[in-house]
Amino acid sequence: MDTNMEDVGRVPAELTSSNFEPTTIPTLDGWIESLMNCKQLAESDVQRLCEKVGGPTIIPPAVYHRDRARAGLASRNSKPPLPLSLSLPPSAATVGKGRSAEGLSAREVLQDESNVQPVKCPVTVCGDIHGQFHDLMELFKIGGSNPDTNYLFMGDYVDRGYYSVETVTLLVALKIRYPNRITILRGNHESRQITQVYGFYDECLRKYGNANVWKYFTDLFDYLPLTALIDNQIFCLHGGLSPSIDTLDNIRALDRIQEVPHEGPMCDLLWSDPDDRCGWGISPRGAGYTFGQDISEAFNHNNGLTLIARAHQLVMEGYNWSQDRNVVTIFSAPNYCYRCGNQAAIMEIDEHLKYTFLQFDPCPRAGEPMVSRRTPDYFL
Repeated sequence: MDTNMEDVGRVPAELTSSNFEPTTIPTLDGWIESLMNCKQLAESDVQRLCEKVGGPTIIPPAVYHRDRARAGLASRNSKPPLPLSLSLPPSAATVGKGRSAEGLSAREVLQDESNVQPVKCPVTVCGDIHGQFHDLMELFKIGGSNPDTNYLFMGDYVDRGYYSVETVTLLVALKIRYPNRITILRGNHESRQITQVYGFYDECLRKYGNANVWKYFTDLFDYLPLTALIDNQIFCLHGGLSPSIDTLDNIRALDRIQEVPHEGPMCDLLWSDPDDRCGWGISPRGAGYTFGQDISEAFNHNNGLTLIARAHQLVMEGYNWSQDRNVVTIFSAPNYCYRCGNQAAIMEIDEHLKYTFLQFDPCPRAGEPMVSRRTPDYFL
């Protein structure tokens, strides 16, 4: 289907700001109920979910801009905060635990979060999902429903699977409904360039007849936090470390509100991988680096960390320790691409920072062939 990129994201006349009402809790709950049944939202509802349309504005005291100011960046290098409605409910930074950010869009919730988003225990940490919606439902069945269970997802919600639209829409809706119960980080697939190659763009065209929903989400991806820090001890991110980053404050100083660059520290955080060889190496992925045990040990020591938890790599048992247990990889898409035969896993961290891994197999689906376990092909 041909798409005029100049029309992508343009608001149709019937969706002007005068037709938009603040998103209420009953509305969110209705959307979540539909999404849990794998029913996509209307295009106008996706827009309401992702971005505020119209209305008077104020400047919010966003954590993102506070972090950059503390890091000593000149204001001319900072992008202005996104405007909020004057009739704001409590912001995502001040709502009580488990309360909804009622009336806010996802962009407004996410922009108020840090590049190193603090997370408290207990929490369940999850790896790649990649549009495997029914397996996400299996994950919630194994790990517990939200908001009863606190979740931290480490990126790659879209591409490859058949239900990227439903998967990412559900996670974003849950983020607005329970902003302090669920944390969603950015992965290397939360990118305009990558999603045009690996499926999300084409899925949006197929399901909506245009690329507007793709644009709403890829614009939103720019606001996703890059990393999270669990009780100041467990550092979570999608990919890995960067030779440009020595401290967590280096990460807090980054301007994340942009497309994922081809190189540099932001790129590295989303693309790098641990390696058996010491030091830094050239990544076979063509982006990011490989890093050895000496690198992860030094980073953990310098930042007072006990563990780096990351995703990004398919591991056949769903999780894999490496680098003398300085790093753990978690992968939460079982039978990846519906053919790899791998198990998936999530990591439960209790209030004492003790962790347990829960492994699970694909959710049974009628007509899906059984796949034997084998060494998979290399994937981005």
